[in-house]
Formats: sequence, C-alpha cells, structure tokens
Amino acid sequence: MASSPVSRVVYNGKRSGGPRSPGAGSEIFTPAHEENVRFIYEAWQCVERDLRSQAGSERGLVEEYVEKMPNPSLKAFKPVDLGDLKRRSTQDAKKS
Repeated sequence: MASSPVSRVVYNGKRSGGPRSPGAGSEIFTPAHEENVRFIYEAWQCVERDLRSQAGSERGLVEEYVEKMPNPSLKAFKPVDLGDLKRRSTQDAKKS
C-alpha cells in the first residue's frame, strides 16, 4: 500500500517557544505525557520548516487544508490563545 506524499495540515493557533515544563506548584505530568508533547512539538516544527522551505512553490510536501464551503455560523469565530487564557486565569486567581 503506497502512502501519499502530501500531508494535510489543520492548525488553528500559534504556539511560541518549545514544550513547556510545569513550574513550581503547577500540574505534574507523567513521562508518557511529556513524551507525547515533545513528539507533537517536534513534528509540528518539521511541518513549519517544510512550509517555510516550500514558500513560493506551487505544491510541496505540506498542503494547508482550506474549506471549500465554509460554515456560515463560524464566520465570526476567533481562535483562543489557550496559553494567554490560562495566564489571565492564574493572575485573576492570585488577585482574589
């Protein structure tokens, strides 16, 4: 069975920096969880590198998925930065 050389990328946000480690008083992650996060982070770095290297090309290894008929009820959708949301939530908890 031959595999397709084209990957479909669906990503609705931005992530800056590398995988984050828990700080003092934060959640404790299992080694399996940390391995999964590292795997996903490294795989995404490869996708971003491939996207940058094929800039200007008509077709490369990575293809971005775009809806042919977008759902009209999602027209006003704005992605949420979960890291920012967590920071604000933590700051609000410290204030109260």
